[in-house]
Amino acid sequence: DGFREFAVARCDFNSTDSKDIRLIYSMFYNKLEYARFDSSVGRFVGYTEFGVKNAERWNSGPEVVQMRNEKDRYCVHNVGIDYQAALTKS
Repeated sequence: DGFREFAVARCDFNSTDSKDIRLIYSMFYNKLEYARFDSSVGRFVGYTEFGVKNAERWNSGPEVVQMRNEKDRYCVHNVGIDYQAALTKS
């Protein structure tokens, strides 16, 4: 019982080239996605009234710059490791 808020980060890729890697960070409240950062869009997008208000605030603050950097810090770094690990198992 109660309310749940959670976030999911994922890296979609088809090669280790940075331009082929995409970070998607989704935020949920009670199973409903209310906002998302997509590195291919380069900004936060809101899907509910609450999400739209927060996306506007995040896009005008340091949060958007931080998330843009997360693609390189998190995805590009880990995709290189994961990609090589998968190739050695093929």
